[in-house]
Amino acid sequence: METQQHIAILGSGNIGLALAKGLVKAGIFTPQQITLTRRNIAALAALADEGYNVTSNNAEAVTKADIVVLAILPQQLNKLLDEIKPAANQTKHLLISVVSGVSCQDIRNQLGLDVQVIRAMPNTAIAIGQSMTCIATDNASAANVSLVLSLFDTVGVSIQINEELMTSATALCACGIAFFLRSIRAASQGGTEIGFHAHDALKMAAQTAKGAADLLLQLASHPEQEIDKVTSPKGCTIAGLNEMEHNGFSSAMIKGIKVSAEKAGALYKSE
Repeated sequence: METQQHIAILGSGNIGLALAKGLVKAGIFTPQQITLTRRNIAALAALADEGYNVTSNNAEAVTKADIVVLAILPQQLNKLLDEIKPAANQTKHLLISVVSGVSCQDIRNQLGLDVQVIRAMPNTAIAIGQSMTCIATDNASAANVSLVLSLFDTVGVSIQINEELMTSATALCACGIAFFLRSIRAASQGGTEIGFHAHDALKMAAQTAKGAADLLLQLASHPEQEIDKVTSPKGCTIAGLNEMEHNGFSSAMIKGIKVSAEKAGALYKSE
């Protein structure tokens, strides 16, 4: 799928740059079709050498673009939208927002334009093409939703959800990366305590976690179904699982995800 459109990524941090590189790697865009913005464009010098357009002028980038990606922090959004408002065109532009806790309507209200907006919530695994990205909109066409799904499919797996679930998706998928990393870290520390060198324990824990995830994804299985295969009566696995549950393992994960969702929903409104 090759396109002649131009895309501007406003706020070229980790997420924005990973998306740009994924689109080029997939052959959908060339570097020349992508404009990257950042306040300090010296940080983008290597990408400029590769053919990407780089600028600190967000309005200029929007003028040249058909698709505009908003990839900044919630507290920076209103200032950015005010900056690009003169260049935004509701009949030309499709806006993709990866900003946590900001609705499509919030963006249109700030711009004062009835522009099509699609929210996307990737996670940091986008850097290796393994993001879980959730997509939602309240006014974009089916064709544009399909386009955005295909863009984020270049850097992992994407699904469309209802917009009211986007803050929940932030907690489960975006914040969730940290939660799963912390559990892998804890497993590796347990491995060190029972005798393995730290670097070996980490590798073993990470690969075991990867295998567990792939069992579910590749077999379309359920966690309990796979757990049953490794637990035997009076065995060591069920003993370990029950000890973790007695200490609140599942409860802690559930509560953490719930608190993250509440916080994510308030980030934009608290600024």
